[in-house]
Amino acid sequence: MKFPRFNASQIRIARPTDQFENVIDFYEAGLGLERLTDFAGHRGYEGVVYGLPGLPYQLEFTRHESGSPCPAPSKDNLLVFYIENRGEVLDVAERLHDMGYQEVESENPYWEEKGITIEDPDGWRVVLMNTKGI
Repeated sequence: MKFPRFNASQIRIARPTDQFENVIDFYEAGLGLERLTDFAGHRGYEGVVYGLPGLPYQLEFTRHESGSPCPAPSKDNLLVFYIENRGEVLDVAERLHDMGYQEVESENPYWEEKGITIEDPDGWRVVLMNTKGI
């Protein structure tokens, strides 16, 4: 990926959690993200990495053996999935609902126009946005 001032081979968003198993269940079983890899015993850390094989964008969750406190940010810090198929949006939302995760009101009303916002186990918000994106 060529940026104006450097080239990057990959971008990964990494986040600690104290609810490791619940977060894995939410993102893997609930959202249906593909696990690319996992690791343990790395200087007290273990983690999982999600993404699509061959694409340079990844999402990582970690925990440390001494604990990984992770207070949720404001309600407008979002992970947005742009999903063109409305049926797929509803299927994911229903699966998460069945797992005990309810839709929450968005801080910014824009996301409510065509999206469904759900909080993960740590209180971080995920938007299932029924548009193509940019």
